[in-house]
Amino acid sequence: MKGDLFVNAIHFRRDTCRLCGSPDVHRVVALEPIPLSEGYTDDPKSAKLAERYPVDVYMCESCGHVQQLDVINPDTLWDSYTYFSGDAKGMSEHFANVSARILERVQPSEGALVVDIGSNDGSLLKPFKERGYEVVGIDPAKDVARKANEDGIPTFDALMSPALARQIKSEHGLADIICAFNVFAHADDLGEMTDCVREMLAPDGLFFFEAQYLLDIIDGMLIATIFHEHLSHHSVKPLVQFLDRHGLELIALDRARIQHGSMVGAVQIKGAGRPVEHSVIETIALEDARSLDELDTMLDFGARVQHLRDGTRALAAKWKSEGKSIAAFGAARSGPTLMAQMGLRESIDFIVDDHPQKVGRYSSGDGVPILPTAELCERMPDYCVILAWVHSAKIVETNRDYLEKGGRFVILCPETRVVGRDGEEPIDFADAERFAQ
Repeated sequence: MKGDLFVNAIHFRRDTCRLCGSPDVHRVVALEPIPLSEGYTDDPKSAKLAERYPVDVYMCESCGHVQQLDVINPDTLWDSYTYFSGDAKGMSEHFANVSARILERVQPSEGALVVDIGSNDGSLLKPFKERGYEVVGIDPAKDVARKANEDGIPTFDALMSPALARQIKSEHGLADIICAFNVFAHADDLGEMTDCVREMLAPDGLFFFEAQYLLDIIDGMLIATIFHEHLSHHSVKPLVQFLDRHGLELIALDRARIQHGSMVGAVQIKGAGRPVEHSVIETIALEDARSLDELDTMLDFGARVQHLRDGTRALAAKWKSEGKSIAAFGAARSGPTLMAQMGLRESIDFIVDDHPQKVGRYSSGDGVPILPTAELCERMPDYCVILAWVHSAKIVETNRDYLEKGGRFVILCPETRVVGRDGEEPIDFADAERFAQ
């Protein structure tokens, strides 16, 4: 990690590609600056004073990697982190399935070591421990690391570092399995993290990572995934070159529907003997066919984001001009970016969420009060924008009483839609444009 750049500072902007080091990086998606997503406060005034930091998206013209160059000090970013993997709908089942497939592929010896970087509350390591393997977690978020230790998953409360990699290797030996799920996009110094993996991995071991996949972000208009934690928006072709430079080799790839589109890669030490599977070759061919490493592809995505923002902002302005009330569902990490990028910052009256660390507080940057979900049917806003976008279908399904009483949900990804009691309702964007600022 580039800790030396963060002395007395929260934010810096790098000027080179995170994967290949090239200075040939270009801004391809211009976005509104947003506050840190986990910065809830106890009063609206201080919430509105929260600093906003850029989340513009850049592309390296040399290797094709898509990324954010504005980096938040990890100590600040993870200090008040409230996301627990085990609480996320579907995540425990996903990790149980993933761990079973990993064991089937690696077939480690009894009691072998499994290391998870960014292990959160230990949800991924639990299935391995239940099968008798030694597990070690690493996570810098103090509350989630403490929860993991309390639940019996040994977890270092720290960022991955060369010193920690050497310590784990010395105390536990080499790992047959190393995982980095939903964290391989979070590190600014990805080269250092990868070298740590190389340090801890047994000669015939495998490293598995999961990250949001760029093609899914483009096709699904997953703007909500673009916030400060997600520094890289990975595609396969640049990753293969990057791993090769660090003595590693991508040998297999699965695409998963979790989080509306991600990829799970299997990586071995270069030359370890396993063949590169068709899944890698076919995915690179797909990326070539879609011109995923060309600037024009990302510039077109940026134009689509702007079009979606303009339409949604105009729609909210129209509703407000008619005296309608607008609430939001889910004080999710993606909330600040959706509110900012969709032009909804001045439109949301309140947010409903049942997270005990969020209820009764105010959202960072906009100072919107966070109320229990029971308030949705009590207050009956005319529209309720779903900020917890990953769970949109489930939220609509489990809140039929709100719809039956005349409320309407607004879904933002991959396009803005309004769902009422009888299903999806037509939107007259051309009419709404009259209300655009």
